[in-house]
Amino acid sequence: MPTRAELIERDADALKALLKDYLAQRLHYYQTRDHARLGDIDAATAKIEDQMWKLVRGAAREAPNPITAFAVAGMNDVINSQGYTEAAWRNHIPLGAWGLMIIIAFFSSLMQGYGARTRKARMGLLLVVPLTVSLSLTLIADIDSPRSGIIRVAPQNLLSLEASLKP
Repeated sequence: MPTRAELIERDADALKALLKDYLAQRLHYYQTRDHARLGDIDAATAKIEDQMWKLVRGAAREAPNPITAFAVAGMNDVINSQGYTEAAWRNHIPLGAWGLMIIIAFFSSLMQGYGARTRKARMGLLLVVPLTVSLSLTLIADIDSPRSGIIRVAPQNLLSLEASLKP
């Protein structure tokens, strides 16, 4: 599969090898649940990013033309996407929002219990709102912490790219 790395003629093979290593590190980042390994993965990713950037920067300085500018822009996109992903994974639901959701859950359950005292209610129906609210909060919490939880989303785009790179 042709890549923009081939536009950097002198260092195309080295750049392709670095991209494969980079892809492996990104897959490790998404698939690990071990928080202790994250530091090693981040360090390896940063080292590979630095090496890739040095290669494309050198090519751009040697031959400043639209073709190398295209390759440099592509490498910039690769490096930026890692930063955007890090920011998204670190951006959690604020504590105030969690407090508000819990207060809403408590009072909606309280109101249902209060309303059930005036009419003949079945015990099963009394559990519907608290069960629904608690399940909703659990799912929100699980989605808010992608590295640990029940719901696991595979990095399908990276896995597809890895499969396409295999001979």
